Amino acid sequence: MLTIGIDVGSISAKAAVVKDGELIGSKVILTGYNSRNAGEKVFNNLLNELCISRDAADRVVATGYGRNSVDFADRAVTEITCHAAGAHFQDSAIRTVIDIGGQDSKAISLDSAGSVRDFAMNDKCAAGTGRFLEVMARALEVDLDAFGKMSLQADQPAAISSLCTVFAESEVISLIARGESRKNIIAGIHESVGSRVVAMANRVGIVQPVMMTGGVARNIGVVRALEKKSGKSIMVSELAQINGAIGAALIAAVKR
Repeated sequence: MLTIGIDVGSISAKAAVVKDGELIGSKVILTGYNSRNAGEKVFNNLLNELCISRDAADRVVATGYGRNSVDFADRAVTEITCHAAGAHFQDSAIRTVIDIGGQDSKAISLDSAGSVRDFAMNDKCAAGTGRFLEVMARALEVDLDAFGKMSLQADQPAAISSLCTVFAESEVISLIARGESRKNIIAGIHESVGSRVVAMANRVGIVQPVMMTGGVARNIGVVRALEKKSGKSIMVSELAQINGAIGAALIAAVKR
């Protein structure tokens, strides 16, 4: 059986193909302004790369922020369920998933079968998300990809007290004006994200092993801040960004 998962997020769209329980390919593109087009494009691009026809797919499941815009999918499933399935596929021992995406963050508690026991989600405020980090990178005039390594070079993380993106940006601008180093400011931003996300995750209980998923998992500074604030080690796989798409493809293989 060949199934496809499509995860349309606010920043990036991801697709994954699973054949008989094995991941055989994936693709990531920027979502842009039109989530409907992004879902179609990432789907077609991946099929073309793998030389697979659309008719070869037994089922397609969509997830993520723009899941309901993927009108060719057989059904849409919440990202909570998909990230749980994806994490369990990667490592069946995982009991907690922390997912930080473009515009929300989630903490998911799993049972031994990979089913969702409980979850907490922040989707009302940009603080602690990929968008928050983008705004901070713009204010600091630093490439977002450099954020992680720069923060690890800090000697004293700056204090960022506000949990609101707008006010936090004002704090960052004030720190810049006072001559604080970019490295210390970035480390402070990551600690602010870590504090907010760990407080949310504590509502469901952080049980090890813990896996971090989503695009922000590529930022080693955020990962280290989460470990510091939670006191737990956090696993990040190479498939972190496409974890939701993998889970969607696996769920598509379950006939309902």
